[in-house]
Amino acid sequence: MKRTLRRLRTAAVALGACTLGLSLLSVPAAEAYSAQPLAPESQRAPEAEQFSAEGVTTVGELRTVAGSPSTAQDARTQIIRHPGATYVKVHFSALRLAAGEYVTVASPDGRESYRYDRELNRATGSDFTTDGAPGFWAMSIDGDTAVVTLHGSSASRAGVATVDRFWRGYDQAEIARHNFSAQSVCSTDARRDVVCYQSSHPTEYAKGRAVAKLLISGGGACTTWRVGNTNRMLTNKHCFSTQSAVSGSEMQFNYQCATCGGSNPGAGTKVSGATLYKVSSGGSSELDYALYSVNNFASIQGFGTLYLATTATTNGTRIYIPGHGDGNPKRLSIYEDTQNGTTCSVRNANYNTSNISYSCDTSGGNSGSPVLNGSHRVVALHHLGGCPSNQGAKAHLIYNQISTLIDNNG
Repeated sequence: MKRTLRRLRTAAVALGACTLGLSLLSVPAAEAYSAQPLAPESQRAPEAEQFSAEGVTTVGELRTVAGSPSTAQDARTQIIRHPGATYVKVHFSALRLAAGEYVTVASPDGRESYRYDRELNRATGSDFTTDGAPGFWAMSIDGDTAVVTLHGSSASRAGVATVDRFWRGYDQAEIARHNFSAQSVCSTDARRDVVCYQSSHPTEYAKGRAVAKLLISGGGACTTWRVGNTNRMLTNKHCFSTQSAVSGSEMQFNYQCATCGGSNPGAGTKVSGATLYKVSSGGSSELDYALYSVNNFASIQGFGTLYLATTATTNGTRIYIPGHGDGNPKRLSIYEDTQNGTTCSVRNANYNTSNISYSCDTSGGNSGSPVLNGSHRVVALHHLGGCPSNQGAKAHLIYNQISTLIDNNG
């Protein structure tokens, strides 16, 4: 397992021009920044445990931009492309702009576009993430191409915008190859795109809107969600547990297919992590939570929120789980094996001191998903896979530890 989880690698790729404008500030391929989106080994479930933390799913790899820039006077656009990539997230090692100039990072069709001015300001420009090193990371662009353009007066040519590296997203075959499976899909995988349930289970569909894909430091994925009425989010501690990791991560709301089985998700709404408030004590087999906030909170308020159950659940309670297993567009686990068959339920409400168990289908990337009951309260925070006893940390125990930090009045 450890060997598999360490397969995140860096590699060099020559893309031609890497600096927009006339000045050059390059980072040689030999100095490629090596980022590690996975949680430290001490925060993952030990291999000796019967059940393994579904963990941070590796969904991308870091690439280095190499080569010499063009010196043409009209060289103000740089194409960052990795064929087949599911997303591209670029890093600026330098951004020095003249008055009136700005940079955009956009998809080729313009559906996604993020603007960065002389002074980075989320209130007037676009969101971004940081990793503690010089420069900043633009928000990711879905698809295999990001178009970086320097806008403004062409007379001065004073602006410098240097892209030195980028994350590129794996396709599904690569995700399967690079990740350990805890066999947490029990028998037949009954998960379906959330939109499949929009008519038949409108409340479950609506509650799932508060759930987002968590892109950790550019190359790892978990699930996260809004908790309570204020700017608070929950995920697993084994997904991230430090302020620097929160600042380096994106939350992608409304990342879900438009049609049932359509494989046609939109980019949704992306925000960055802001402040880490509290993480649980102990390892990933215990309560395993991280409570934090996001930037640009107003942009995601419309997706709704979820509330924690404040008392223990019971055996046989009907449950459902919305989440981003394997980093995929959001799916719902409502049934055990067949549609309109046996619904997911709590198998053991007191599996151990910290956890309940269930056979509802999950997979890597579902870590951090809310487990909701028929009253649409969160009864557990999913974090462990191992059929037939997938596990979630007891929500009422989490509530007892964070009640003063959230508004759980739903």
